Amino acid sequence: MRNLFKSALLLNLTWIAIASNAQQNSPELQGKVINKQQPVESAIVSLLLAKDSSVVKTTLADKSGLYRFQQVGSGKYLLQANMVGFEKAYSGPFEWNGSATKMLPDIHLIAKASGLAEVTVSSKKPLIEQKADRTIVNVEASPTNAGATAMEILEKSPGISVDKDGNISLKGKEGVVIYMDGRPTYLSGPDLVNLLKNTQGSQLDQIEIMTNPPARYDAAGNAGVINIKTKKSKVVGFNGSVTAGYGQGVYARNNQNLQLNYRKNKLNFFGNIGRNERLGFQNIDIDRRFIDGNSKQIVSFFEQVTDRGTYNHSYNGKLGLDYYVSNKTTMGLVYSGFNNKGGGYSVGNIDIFNAQHNLINKTVAINGNADSWKNSSLNFNLRHQLDSAGREISFDADYLTYNGNTNLYLNNAYQNNLGQTIAKTDSLLGRLPQVIDIYSAKIDYVHPLKNNAKLEAGIKTSFVTTDANAVYDTISNGVIMRDYNRSNHFVYRENINAAYVNYNKALNKKWNFQLGLRAEQTLAKGDQKTTNVQFNRNYVQVFPTAYIQFAANEKNSFVLNYGKRIRRPDYQSLNPFVEFLDRYTYEQGNPYLKPQFSHNIELSHTFKGFLTTTFNYTKTTDMIQQVIMQDDVKNETFIKQDNIATQQQFGLSVNAFNQYTKWWSGNIYLNVANNQLTGPINNAQVNISATSFMANISQQFKFNKGYSAEISGFYRTESIEGVFRIKPFGIVNIGISKQIMKNKGSIRLNVRDIFWSQRIKGESKYGTVDANFRQFNDNRIANITFTYRFSKGKGAAGPRKRGGAEDEQSRVGVDSGK
Repeated sequence: MRNLFKSALLLNLTWIAIASNAQQNSPELQGKVINKQQPVESAIVSLLLAKDSSVVKTTLADKSGLYRFQQVGSGKYLLQANMVGFEKAYSGPFEWNGSATKMLPDIHLIAKASGLAEVTVSSKKPLIEQKADRTIVNVEASPTNAGATAMEILEKSPGISVDKDGNISLKGKEGVVIYMDGRPTYLSGPDLVNLLKNTQGSQLDQIEIMTNPPARYDAAGNAGVINIKTKKSKVVGFNGSVTAGYGQGVYARNNQNLQLNYRKNKLNFFGNIGRNERLGFQNIDIDRRFIDGNSKQIVSFFEQVTDRGTYNHSYNGKLGLDYYVSNKTTMGLVYSGFNNKGGGYSVGNIDIFNAQHNLINKTVAINGNADSWKNSSLNFNLRHQLDSAGREISFDADYLTYNGNTNLYLNNAYQNNLGQTIAKTDSLLGRLPQVIDIYSAKIDYVHPLKNNAKLEAGIKTSFVTTDANAVYDTISNGVIMRDYNRSNHFVYRENINAAYVNYNKALNKKWNFQLGLRAEQTLAKGDQKTTNVQFNRNYVQVFPTAYIQFAANEKNSFVLNYGKRIRRPDYQSLNPFVEFLDRYTYEQGNPYLKPQFSHNIELSHTFKGFLTTTFNYTKTTDMIQQVIMQDDVKNETFIKQDNIATQQQFGLSVNAFNQYTKWWSGNIYLNVANNQLTGPINNAQVNISATSFMANISQQFKFNKGYSAEISGFYRTESIEGVFRIKPFGIVNIGISKQIMKNKGSIRLNVRDIFWSQRIKGESKYGTVDANFRQFNDNRIANITFTYRFSKGKGAAGPRKRGGAEDEQSRVGVDSGK
């Protein structure tokens, strides 16, 4: 580790020395929007041609009031700024030759006259914003997001798809890392699903989608990074909001959330608390054919129908403090946590047939589980501006702990083909506790160079310990006995050290490039205490990134980028203990999993700032994927994660956001991808390929008297997800909202999946595996949500994003209950 940090430090100093004449980005127009010396976030700024006041480009001011216009040709321009609650303001005219970045005078907004002692200021952001390096979804811009969960909002966001188990893909590629407020969730698999299903849309502000992040981000994430940003207030004084929602499908759900903020002088206090309660159901049909490995003939048929009821009841909260030591230094402390309880009860009817499809016997499987997950996390952050030129250093330290437990109960009753009992019932009890502790710290440094160039460098270290002790008991004749063959105690420790450097240079006003290099050292140790089996790993990887941007003219720009990414095994997947789904189906971790690597290349073209077309190619080696193995004698199916074949993907996507009229706007996202999976799986040579199409469309409508509406939905043709081939499916959502109480309150009504069309069907066929499944949930939900906002104060810059742990949390696999 010392050698790695020494090398990184020398590398950073070398870059600083040789890059003193570099340039950061292509030339751009910059400026600020302020009101009484306070920045105005989300002000709408338009760049107009001076000769006829026609709109060239439009953007939003960020939290510091700063706006930027890139890829603008030379000419004479005007600026217009607009914000609800303020008078419209203009600046200019001015001339620009396009050769160097120009800082424009501040635009001063003046509040409209009002006799009220309290003024609520709000603005309408577009649903989709397309930036150079990311796509941004503004959650509250969509009425159909009211009452929805974070998972449901992600599901209808551009380029994102969710499979039958809740796993998230981006542009048809698996291995997405999920962040919350710039911090990794450290969750994976079903536990990440629970986090997103228990996080309410009313708590969210934006979703940032990055398919190829730069070097300052952790290299984890085969498909990229999705950062979910929660709401934060930017108002001086006391302010907040309260939200309550009710949803009704087959079963009911409800949620409440309270957000408070108080800012005065150098102190800013903030906090929120949320509650969520959901009931639901799941219906699963599985048909399996057990095939003899030698003769390739069908030995037996397995047909299963399972009805499962589910419940979740969760609380989550956050409490934080920002202290503005000076104009250059800010410190912050944030505590957050959750407490989630959930579980389910299922009844499965399993019929087993012989090769001639004659019924042999039946099994009635009654299964129950009770889950609880608790989390506490603490973050300390510090940012200091070293000088007025923009040199800055920031520090983040995080501690997170997860404590969870799952209690399982499985009972099986056996009958012959006439329905008569042929054997005593057998029962299995399981207690699966897990404790995860994570420590993380990082330092980032920004160094502006001559000619508006910038160098970024940083280091990070993280330590993770997971302790899982699975205890199983069998019940025979009323006597409980320890099942040592299934019980297992597994402890895993991991340390990752990283260093990065990122360098930009503009060759001229049309060409710009960025190069990044990140090195990560992984030290891991697994200890299977039950069998006294251990393993150790120590490896270093280097992850280059490169971006080339070409601004052909004011209407057309191109970006070519490359990045190498890694997907490390989830902590849960490394745990070798067995978890039973039913008598004939179980999952087991694999402590010998290796990381998978991917090489991503993207070429994108943007036309007039609203139409972006992207071609991508990805090659993934040592792909981590679920593998199905079958025992035709016991009629058992065994599922585990393994490093399987190599996957290649070619994709083409188009994203267009347009303001058709003053009252009608919409976003259309289309993606075509070809996935090819080749290589040995379970000693069988597999070649699976499919070309899939996905459309994601949302249309928003603004009416008089504070009404707005939306219709949205997505559709996917047949596609492959690892070794599974998924049949076509899609959904349609509708929603309407109304501003009330002098725009301090809002009511939103929506119906998700109005045709109840999200019924997923699929198959898995390779080697001796031949299985079909059908699955549908309580997806058609009608929601009503009420929000009331209160504030006394004026707009101000909000606190910066917090958190330095960027990969580890995405691999925990625990339920946050947010």
